[in-house]
Amino acid sequence: MELVIEPEVLLVNKPLEWTSFDVTNKLKRMLIHRLRRQYPDQETKKVKVKVGHAGTLDPLATGLLIVCVGKETKNIDSYMGLPKEYTGSIYFGATRPSFDKETEIDALYPMPELSLEQLNAASKKFQGEIEQIPPKYSAIKIDGVRAYASARKGEEPEMKARKVLVERFDITELNWPIAHFHIRCSKGTYIRSLAHDLGKELGGGAYLESLCRTKIGNFDLSKALSIEELESKFNT
Repeated sequence: MELVIEPEVLLVNKPLEWTSFDVTNKLKRMLIHRLRRQYPDQETKKVKVKVGHAGTLDPLATGLLIVCVGKETKNIDSYMGLPKEYTGSIYFGATRPSFDKETEIDALYPMPELSLEQLNAASKKFQGEIEQIPPKYSAIKIDGVRAYASARKGEEPEMKARKVLVERFDITELNWPIAHFHIRCSKGTYIRSLAHDLGKELGGGAYLESLCRTKIGNFDLSKALSIEELESKFNT
């Protein structure tokens, strides 16, 4: 008889520089360890643990990651379809090929200092249903190959525009050349692309300085546990 994990939904605060895959792998090991501790007499039996996340976060992003465990993994698509909210910051006056800090600066733009009002007027042009070109440094597959894998080889994957819904894009604070924002959007929206496109709209360049996912549907980051808190939870 194999040991099967109970279905569960976990809210995780993803650490900086961890991939979403790193988080699910870590949780899978924690859950297997907990299951074996609960049933020490079954230690030689097969342990069946399914773990999956509902919406990738880039390594340089932090915040809310929904992780489904056991039979709950069958419902991943329903969580992925929920609207998402983010806070973060944009740096104006430079661009990077990845649209974030994964790659080095490739161009500088002498931009005049802009006001909060000017930035918000420009950001409103990216609200509603828009066509967005994803970054070439993304996990989108093109002919079976991840775009970022091609980009890291110096190739130029052909990124096609797609429709996304941006419900809110507010610049909330300004300390030039860095602006802080709050965004509510549909699944599939690349915040890095919004930062890049906003820089172009303003006649210069910009890249994503930082990003934190704060909500997925009604699930809130304030309810999420850190990796350390999850370790403590599963070892209790």
